[in-house]
Amino acid sequence: MNLKAAICCAACTLVLLGGCNSASKPTPQNFMKTLNDYYQDRNACLFPQGRQFPYEVAPGTGAKQDKQKMDALLHSNLVKRLEDLDLHVDSYSLNAAGERYGPRFCYGHRTIASIESFTPPAPHNGFTETTVTYHYTMEDVPVWAKTDEMKAAFPQLAKDLGDDPIDQQILATAGTDWQVPQ
Repeated sequence: MNLKAAICCAACTLVLLGGCNSASKPTPQNFMKTLNDYYQDRNACLFPQGRQFPYEVAPGTGAKQDKQKMDALLHSNLVKRLEDLDLHVDSYSLNAAGERYGPRFCYGHRTIASIESFTPPAPHNGFTETTVTYHYTMEDVPVWAKTDEMKAAFPQLAKDLGDDPIDQQILATAGTDWQVPQ
């Protein structure tokens, strides 16, 4: 075999092997990498848009659930409460520990443990999309988030910190690698 043929054979082999490990292939490994990269810098938060403090809870519709949430933060030593007995309003402000986590109160990020399933990739809006069902754990969870009061007041937190939580995410590719559509 001459040098030119050997180089051509080696190049073809590399192309074939590279295609087998392509980041655009619909594989559980590619989906796990995409999701872990996505969630690495995206923390789960009790109040994703933040909450303005001092925060007041007045009697009325929805106040019981709002008060439960603020009292859970109070029991976790993140806020302090001032009661206005004349107006029957509870006002909550951040304490020193609350300043560190507030006003969003983020409690960690997801790490994908396994891929349960995914739909067959199909064209949608100019991309190839699939819906991935996955199991995850939460990393970097602060102690205050693990209390029973917090789990009772914030159902998503309870799910995230529960045994073997599961969720879904749409992933899309334009032929290079999988991404979470924005």
